[in-house]
Amino acid sequence: MSEIDEIPERIFRMASDALTQANTHAIFNGPGVEHWANMSILDAAHAGELFLKAVIAQAHPLLIFRDLFSLDKSGQELLDIRHIIEHGRTYNLEHLPKLLWVVHGERLPDLDSFEKLRKARNAIQHFCAPDIGCPGDLALTFLYRNIDPLIKRHFSVDAVNFIEPDEIGYLVEHLIRLELSFSSSEVIEISEFVISEALANVSGAYRKNVEQRICQYQREDPNAS
Repeated sequence: MSEIDEIPERIFRMASDALTQANTHAIFNGPGVEHWANMSILDAAHAGELFLKAVIAQAHPLLIFRDLFSLDKSGQELLDIRHIIEHGRTYNLEHLPKLLWVVHGERLPDLDSFEKLRKARNAIQHFCAPDIGCPGDLALTFLYRNIDPLIKRHFSVDAVNFIEPDEIGYLVEHLIRLELSFSSSEVIEISEFVISEALANVSGAYRKNVEQRICQYQREDPNAS
């Protein structure tokens, strides 16, 4: 395998780190981490952009670059990854849903949350808080309506697994409160204490779907005799 053929895997690894940060920043807030909600928007946009590029690059690594002819500047016979990094310019986030459709014939399921996230990200990057109530909720909505099914289909991974193991219960709780579907290859074991209230306030159809994906257990009381 050439270095160029390794591009999708390299992008996937970076996207995985960004998704882990997005999941974490979206569900925790409080004194000292008040900025995490807005950070989750940046992380989710970064993860989404990288995962979309990784999927597109599976068809051919050079498809993510805007102007392939600009890479031929030195007249060398072989194109190497160092030259690509130095001279290549990839497509911006806003272009990637259309590029995904052109390359794979797939549409993002929820373009509305994609556009809201993209605009919120732009606002944060210009040091202006986005005009939305819960940035973390928007980050999760975008990720689990668009990116989770995408990476499940192309990489056989589940977005909920990109978080510390002892934090997955809190992530699932947030997804349940938002009634967001999520993929899971194996049954997720989390404490009943964490999500029992959340499950009591969702629709019956959604509850049934979620209960097939999780296994609740009663957390032991450390003060019990």
